[in-house]
Amino acid sequence: MARRSEEQPATEIAAASEAHGGAAVSDGPEIQAVMSGVGRQIRSLRKVHGLTLEELANRSGVSVGLLSQVERGIGNPAFNSLARIAHALNTPIAALLHTGPDQSPVVRRHERRRLDVHAAGTTGIEAIHELLTPSLNQQLEVIEIQAPPGYSTENEPFSHAGEEFGMVIEGRHEVNVGGQSYVLEAGDSISYLSSIPHWYRNPGPEPVRAIWVITPPTF
Repeated sequence: MARRSEEQPATEIAAASEAHGGAAVSDGPEIQAVMSGVGRQIRSLRKVHGLTLEELANRSGVSVGLLSQVERGIGNPAFNSLARIAHALNTPIAALLHTGPDQSPVVRRHERRRLDVHAAGTTGIEAIHELLTPSLNQQLEVIEIQAPPGYSTENEPFSHAGEEFGMVIEGRHEVNVGGQSYVLEAGDSISYLSSIPHWYRNPGPEPVRAIWVITPPTF
């Protein structure tokens, strides 16, 4: 009996824990909507942690193929599979199953999620990247960057689809786009196509605090 419980589809358990007009969720469009939301939550959290599908698969013990299907909202995976994914993402499984439209548009300072990707740059000096938008499922991503003197990504330029806008709040921030360097002071801003190789550096002597807007979300 215990093994059968572990293999119960996740949406059946979600239906047992939530009321849907007094009736249990049945197979059909409702299930597809729930799993689509679960997939978006997993993809968002995976990107926040800076993980590839392969890395999340290794952490969770769930195959890359199944993870890919779940993120695309395909199928109805076993509850224990979602539990392993949630554990690998350091999040309660309830956070994956709660996919309703009542997410607050407000992000309080103490609720910001830290992005792990590229935190140490290429010099071993760590910067902080905090997500200012509620999730990565929107059309744009806004982050606050706090970079100490010496932080640099010069040896690993970024290049990806989309556009970016950045504004320096404090300090001096060097932004190199396509081989051309621009040194921004507090109050200066820059915008460019993300497909052009670009990197960042804080030449010092003060820490940098900047706001960056990226569309579509990349991290």
